[in-house]
Amino acid sequence: MKIRLKLHPPFLLILILICIFSTPAVSQTEEDLQAREETYRKLELFSNVLSIIQENYVEEIDTNRAIEGAINGMLLSLDPHSAYLSPENFGELQEETQGSFTGIGIEITVKNGKLTIVSPIEDTPANDAGLQAIDIIVKIDGQWTEDISALEAIKKLRGPKGSEVTISVQRQGWEDLRDFTLVRDVIPVESVRALFLENGIAYTRITNFQSHTTEEYLKSFKDLQRSRKITSVILDLRNNPGGLLNQAVSIADLFLESGLIVYTKGRNREQNMVFQAEKGGTVTEFPLIVLVNEGSASASEIVAGAIQDQKRGLILGTRTFGKGSVQTIVPLQDGSGLRMTTARYFTPSGRSIQAKGIIPDVEIAFVPNSSPDEQETNGSIPTREKDLPNHFENNSSVNSSVPPPPDTETQQELTPQESIMLSRLRQDNQVQTALSILKGVSLLNKK
Repeated sequence: MKIRLKLHPPFLLILILICIFSTPAVSQTEEDLQAREETYRKLELFSNVLSIIQENYVEEIDTNRAIEGAINGMLLSLDPHSAYLSPENFGELQEETQGSFTGIGIEITVKNGKLTIVSPIEDTPANDAGLQAIDIIVKIDGQWTEDISALEAIKKLRGPKGSEVTISVQRQGWEDLRDFTLVRDVIPVESVRALFLENGIAYTRITNFQSHTTEEYLKSFKDLQRSRKITSVILDLRNNPGGLLNQAVSIADLFLESGLIVYTKGRNREQNMVFQAEKGGTVTEFPLIVLVNEGSASASEIVAGAIQDQKRGLILGTRTFGKGSVQTIVPLQDGSGLRMTTARYFTPSGRSIQAKGIIPDVEIAFVPNSSPDEQETNGSIPTREKDLPNHFENNSSVNSSVPPPPDTETQQELTPQESIMLSRLRQDNQVQTALSILKGVSLLNKK
């Protein structure tokens, strides 16, 4: 069978480039020339294969989709973090790093195989419609959510501003499902949350590193300082997948007075960068504990690694993810982009955490729903007087002649979302362990 090749303009351009660059430069070595010629032969082969598929495949193919697939396959063959971003995916990435997206305004997770609302975001369509934490989303636009991933669900719930999405919700106490038709809107994503746990111990959480994360963190921290005296800080980086390198550096800089934060090494000289802490960090004088787990990756590991190597604070939790590479986003002319690994990063002591992760100073696994009272009574052996059979009850009243200690701290006012978060933190054994350590440090300092 004689195959007729049908070359389209992009592939004619490839062949023209082959002809132009096949003339060797004087400075090139023989090995360089051979490698380049081999590359051109493969490009010509690619052009021929695509032309054969166009003419002979059982169904007419989408050429653009085939080319995008080839580009994506090429990048995925390099490492798990390099990828081709379609115009749609590139736009979503830009939205997320800028701190907003278009959707209905809920945080979701898959719990026991069911798509569950973690919490609605304040002043969003979901919150205004009355959706609540622990509500189960059974359907999205009539499609069952059984066996759906959280990522797939997020994609279905997002869409253009003003468009509608209908979700069917199951709630404890309801006999039947109830449908909510919501109009999508621009949802601001707050990457920082902050509140007091007790006794001046500030709990701060960074969910990912966006373009305004440092600015948000400073504002939240100063708001706490104005309401009450801060004695120590917990920085929660658990399940933080990373984000922008410059934001990780500036967050670490808040906690450090001086010294190295991180440095990168790449193939090209311009990828070799060194980041130093500048004098005058905002959060330098407070005892610090950083919470990490296997979901803490990339930018989170940069912050944790700098604090650990500089001996600025205690790292508590479980071993981190181990992503020690830096990706550069390269925009392309058609609105798509390339996410390409361009360097490795190293902690101040010269550690590469690639595929190793950061080992916490205090390793403690997360135990779901573990309140202090539940931990005390766990097991069959009584450990306190109140657990012994026939123990005396404490019926004594407070001596009215002894005044209670003065309340020098103002009561913090919490939003409904913050109240839910505080209740959840009281059941979080890793947070409670950090809290106990910091309270102990405070007592030692007083003595």
